[in-house]
Amino acid sequence: MKEAAWGYGFVAPAVALFAVMGVYTIVYGFSLSFAEWNGFAPEWTWVGLDNYADLLWRDPVYAPAVREAAENTLWVMVAAPLLTIVISFPLAVLLNSVKRFSGVLRSVYFLPYVTTGIAVYFAWQYILEPNGAINNVLGALGLGSLEQPQGWLGNPDTALPTLIVVMVWSAVPVAVLLYLAALQSVDPALLEAAQIDGAGWWRTNASILWPLVRATTAVVGLLNLRDALQGFQVFLVMTNGGPGNHTNVLGLQTYKLAFLSELRPTLGLASALGWLLFLAALVIALFTQRALRRV
Repeated sequence: MKEAAWGYGFVAPAVALFAVMGVYTIVYGFSLSFAEWNGFAPEWTWVGLDNYADLLWRDPVYAPAVREAAENTLWVMVAAPLLTIVISFPLAVLLNSVKRFSGVLRSVYFLPYVTTGIAVYFAWQYILEPNGAINNVLGALGLGSLEQPQGWLGNPDTALPTLIVVMVWSAVPVAVLLYLAALQSVDPALLEAAQIDGAGWWRTNASILWPLVRATTAVVGLLNLRDALQGFQVFLVMTNGGPGNHTNVLGLQTYKLAFLSELRPTLGLASALGWLLFLAALVIALFTQRALRRV
């Protein structure tokens, strides 16, 4: 009993902190999703499910914006994880086969993850400007027809794909690291047996290594799905949803409702949209968990 009391005593501060910063915040945010509040009034105006109805179909201003943001988010959720996996797995296989300078190469590939942040997004923004490095390189190579006079972020047709590329550039290092860890746990005898049987490089990777790292692939996909669904920093810094809301995503739309809306008090709407995002993330996580059990 005395040892148990000491244990509860040591755990109590962490539990209290979680109760205040976690449980209270969750309950507070969930309650706010059923209210209208400007952030300053002493009392809320309870509206029930009106916030959810306005976001999903009823309000002529907010519902279309949410639908457009949901469509953009869906594109990001499909393209970013897929491209990350397609690029990361071959890179990991190559790095795993390198014997000399492997540590240096791994550090170089991991550098984008270490340097990601606001400064890097501004650097990308500078590179993608009308007079930026991308257009200059294309012009120097005689590919002037591919240049974007408005800039790669100013053209509605290229803005979202460009931001997806930036997201993939930031996500590849962690994915490569996870794949490397999985590949190094593979029994070398399997690869030697395949080589003895005459399997080439492509057959070995496609038929042996790829099935063995399916669990890692699911983890990489889940991490990138989470970032695609809830992340919005790159969209806020580089385009703020433009041009013409072509890069507006649900996470950014939530931020705008919470802090940038001038039409009406929208903190309740922002909270409601945040809970809809949480529900979507929960469904994705449950689906991924079921998929992992079959691996």
